[in-house]
Amino acid sequence: MPIGRERRGTVQVLVLDRPEALNAFSPELIDELVGALAAAAGDPSVRAVVLTGAGRAFSAGADISVMVGMDVEGARVFAAQGHAMCNAIEALPVPVIAALNGFALGGGCEVALACDIRVASQAMTISQPEVALGIPPGWGGSQRLARIAGEGFAKRMILTGEMIGPDEALAAGLVTSVHSPDALLDAAVAMGEGIARMSPSAVALSKSLIHAALGDRTGLLAAEAEAFALQFDHPERREGMTAFLEKRPPVWAG
Repeated sequence: MPIGRERRGTVQVLVLDRPEALNAFSPELIDELVGALAAAAGDPSVRAVVLTGAGRAFSAGADISVMVGMDVEGARVFAAQGHAMCNAIEALPVPVIAALNGFALGGGCEVALACDIRVASQAMTISQPEVALGIPPGWGGSQRLARIAGEGFAKRMILTGEMIGPDEALAAGLVTSVHSPDALLDAAVAMGEGIARMSPSAVALSKSLIHAALGDRTGLLAAEAEAFALQFDHPERREGMTAFLEKRPPVWAG
């Protein structure tokens, strides 16, 4: 099953469980996660959700082996699916805590950014490496990363594709705490349990008010998704993804 479920009192733990692909998001995994989030939202006994990954990755991002053959319309549908997943995380009335146990790359980073709080393992590496594939971020990275870590840090991550370690992520405000790998999940659950002791209605209202304070991003996220899709008609996108799958450096025509 691509989504593992573990209940710890009032905290629902959801595990991206596709370790053979570093928990890369296929359309099926996206649908499974959206379904698991809907089930958590419909259960009044769930007061917080912890999202983590199996194995050595939170998620390596969107599945490039699926994307490489997409045309513009297919990419448009895939972008919409990814945005729906991230929007479902944001819309959940209970807080979602991302426990970043390893690689959080590309779409995996974007899913983490959609969560309310991020805690990291000392083994975590986070990045937005889409430009190396000939595409921009497609699931909200251009919007959420800048709001969370600031314009300069967001441009650095998105334009260079650089890998960021846990200490630097903590300093930038991408994560709120760093833990040993063995202690990460327990720390995330403990945070969820602390939130669960608070007023559920006040927590839900506070979450929605914080989102409102950051402004309506609907049009901006839609513009990002469309730019992502249109880039699938560009030869550099085909070269970037083909080179990645062939494990060689891309050759940009310029």
